[in-house]
Amino acid sequence: MSIKIKTAILIASAGVLMFSLAGQIRGVRASNNDGSYRQMEVYSEVLSRVRSEYVEEPNLPTVTDGALHGLLESLDSNSSYLNPEQYKEYKARKIGSKGDVGAAVSKRFGYASVVAVIPGGPADKAGLQDTDILEAIEGKSTREMSLAQIRSMLTGEPGSNVNLSVVRARRSEPQKVVVTRDIVTIPPVKDKMLDDGIEQIRVDALNKGKSQEIANRIKAVQKSGVKKLILDLRDCAAGDEAEGVATANLFLNHGTITYLQGQKYPREAFNADPAKAVTTLPLVVLVNKGTAGPAEIVAAAVLENARGDVVGDKTFGDGSVQKLIELQDGGALILSIAKYYSPQGKAIQDTAVTPNIVVADVADDVPVPDEDENAAPADIEKKTAPDHDEQLDKAIQVLKKRQG
Repeated sequence: MSIKIKTAILIASAGVLMFSLAGQIRGVRASNNDGSYRQMEVYSEVLSRVRSEYVEEPNLPTVTDGALHGLLESLDSNSSYLNPEQYKEYKARKIGSKGDVGAAVSKRFGYASVVAVIPGGPADKAGLQDTDILEAIEGKSTREMSLAQIRSMLTGEPGSNVNLSVVRARRSEPQKVVVTRDIVTIPPVKDKMLDDGIEQIRVDALNKGKSQEIANRIKAVQKSGVKKLILDLRDCAAGDEAEGVATANLFLNHGTITYLQGQKYPREAFNADPAKAVTTLPLVVLVNKGTAGPAEIVAAAVLENARGDVVGDKTFGDGSVQKLIELQDGGALILSIAKYYSPQGKAIQDTAVTPNIVVADVADDVPVPDEDENAAPADIEKKTAPDHDEQLDKAIQVLKKRQG
C-alpha cells in the first residue's frame, strides 16, 4: 500500500473517530442536515492542509494523538485519551504500584497542578504545596499529558524517585524537585478544644473509613460537654465520594446530600438517613482552595440544607464519575459519565462551593523569601503559617453568635 493511500486512510479514520466520539459524548444524533458532517469535512481538510503545506512533513499519528488529547481535555480535566503505549503503562502501574507522592493533583492552565498535599507525606517532605504547577514529570511536559497519565506517573514502587519541574509564584525559573514515593498514611482525625465550648475537628482526607472516625470523635467530644463544632476541611482533597456522603450524613437527619446524573446515567440521589446522624450541635465548615471532591460534597450539603455556615475560600471544584473504554487499537478513553450535584442542583465540578461567609486565605498573601536560583522549594519557599488563622477566627466568631 502506498504512503499516500495510508495517509488518506489515516485522515479519514481520524476524522470519523473524532466526530464519532464527539457525537457520543455530547449526545449528538448526526443526520445529513445537522452540520456534523460539514464539521467532519473541515477537520479532514485541516489535516490534509497540514500534511501538504506545513513547513515540514508532519508525523500524522502524533498529530492525531494530540487532536484526541485536546478533544478529551476540552470536555473536563478528568476525561483522558491514552494511546496504546500510554494505556499499557497505565495498566501496569495501576496493578503493580503501591507507592505514591501523597498529593491531590488536577490540571490548571493546561499543566498539572497540586490541589493539596497530605501532611507528612512524600510531597510534603519534598516541599511541595498547593497551587504548585508541575511543569514536567521525568522531563516530559505535563501540558501534553492527560490527567490519567499524570497521576499514573506519580505512582510507583515505594522508595523510588520521581523527578519534577515545579513552577511557583515569584520564581522566574522552574525548580527541580525529587520526590521519593512511599506508601502514604493519612493522618488521623484531630480535634482541639477552643474557647466557649467550641471543638475544632480537623480532617486531611476522606479516605475509606474516615467518616466513622469522624463520628467517633464527635460522639466522644459531645460526652465531654462540647457545645459547638467546627469541621475543618481545608486542604482536604483526597478520598472517596462515598465517604463525603457518609460524613455529611453525620450532621444531617433529613434532606438531599448530593446526587449523581449524566447524559446516560440516571439520576441517583443520596438522601440523609436520620439513623446515621450523630449530632445536632451548631456547626461551621471551614474550606479553602484546596478543598475538593468528597469534602466539597460535605460543604455543599451543610450549606444548602441550612445545617450550618461554610467559612473560608471558594473550593477547588471536582466531582465526577469516570468510565474506562478500551479501544480496538489498544488505547483507551477515560470519560466522565456523571457529575455530583449539590442539593440545589449545582454541578460541583463546574461551580465549586462558595462559602456563605468568604474569608480569603491569608497564607496566599504571605511573602516568600527573595529568589535564589540554586535553592530547591523545600529549602526556601515553604510558606510560613501566619500568626493568626483568620478563617478559624471567623468561624469561632460565627459560632459564638449562634445559640447552642
